[in-house]
Amino acid sequence: MAVRAQFENSNEVGVFATLTNSYALVATGGSMNFYSVFEAELADVIPICHTTIAGTRIVGRLTAGNRNGLLLPTSTTDQELQHLRNSIPETVKVQRIEERLSALGNVICANDHVALVHPDIERETEEIVADVLGVEVFRQTISENVLVGSYCSLSNQGGIVHPKTSIQDQDELSSLLQVPLVAGSVNRGSPVVGAGMVVNDWMAVTGLDTTATELSVVESVFKLGEGMGPSNLAGGLRDSLVETWY
Repeated sequence: MAVRAQFENSNEVGVFATLTNSYALVATGGSMNFYSVFEAELADVIPICHTTIAGTRIVGRLTAGNRNGLLLPTSTTDQELQHLRNSIPETVKVQRIEERLSALGNVICANDHVALVHPDIERETEEIVADVLGVEVFRQTISENVLVGSYCSLSNQGGIVHPKTSIQDQDELSSLLQVPLVAGSVNRGSPVVGAGMVVNDWMAVTGLDTTATELSVVESVFKLGEGMGPSNLAGGLRDSLVETWY
């Protein structure tokens, strides 16, 4: 199921929320409309934690996680850390990382098996990502952008990358990640797909400006529709989506 939402007039849903298969984090102080989108789909399945990170509401950009673990920047307060540990399942490892690239959501893109990280991330951080999230880690760029977390949205079913990613790069990333990828956009042509949406294996939330065409690409590549796989439909939709970029 793919749905649209807005956080206080912002369509950048991935800035204010993190969604995995075992928990969801959402920023505090949003409207009930925003929270109800998550609660309608997730309330009976996984815990939804209302939190701040380092006193800010940009929880989606400062954190990175999957069903196995959650990584936080060192600026996360002890109180926030305790609140997160109390709110999400005990099986999820929660760890603060000392890393100068502290907007972890921008520099790490992960599903439950693989993570792509910024090429300049510390070696120690790379090891922590592999250990806490239980994934294989690859240093990568997406369409020559180092902020892999901003320009890629990933689940265990598929992924969307920056609309200008070449077919060759898509194939290379796809074989690393072992999931189908499409180059696409959200929020009426925004290339920042990681910040513009959140996704797990059964639900995606995008910004309110996302067009019907963009939404169908999301449903198709993440296999969220009723049995709708990334068939030829995705190819046709992708072409119509990205023709404006060339």
